[in-house]
Amino acid sequence: MTTRKTAARVLVGLVGAMTAGGALAADALVPETARQHLRNPRWPGHAKFHDAQYIVMSMLLGGYSLRLVTSRRGDPDRNLLAAAAISSTPWLGMYGAAAFPGTELVDEEFDTPKVLGLDPNLFVATACLTALGTAVGLARSGR
Repeated sequence: MTTRKTAARVLVGLVGAMTAGGALAADALVPETARQHLRNPRWPGHAKFHDAQYIVMSMLLGGYSLRLVTSRRGDPDRNLLAAAAISSTPWLGMYGAAAFPGTELVDEEFDTPKVLGLDPNLFVATACLTALGTAVGLARSGR
């Protein structure tokens, strides 16, 4: 395996791990951010249900991605592309969700600083999507 392909697999694996664990950490475990999500007493149960659904979906998608990118079965190039596509799903979903009428990236009760001019959710999504795009580019250039 070439250095480029190895780097591509590492990048997809890192994003897969972030996808698998990031929502659980941010929305349920890390006190500072969990209080804005599942630990927010102002959120109704149905909103918490959908946040928990997102957490579980992200864990499944990240897990599938990790399984594909580390598998010795099948075509490694196809596995990498499939893993990248699967891992991109929740991150692309953030952009799609932000486009729906009446949605907000952050509840107004919280003072959430921007990261390089972006909402933290979109910053992380952009970073993950950039890493996945870079990985796909590396894998394709290493053919």
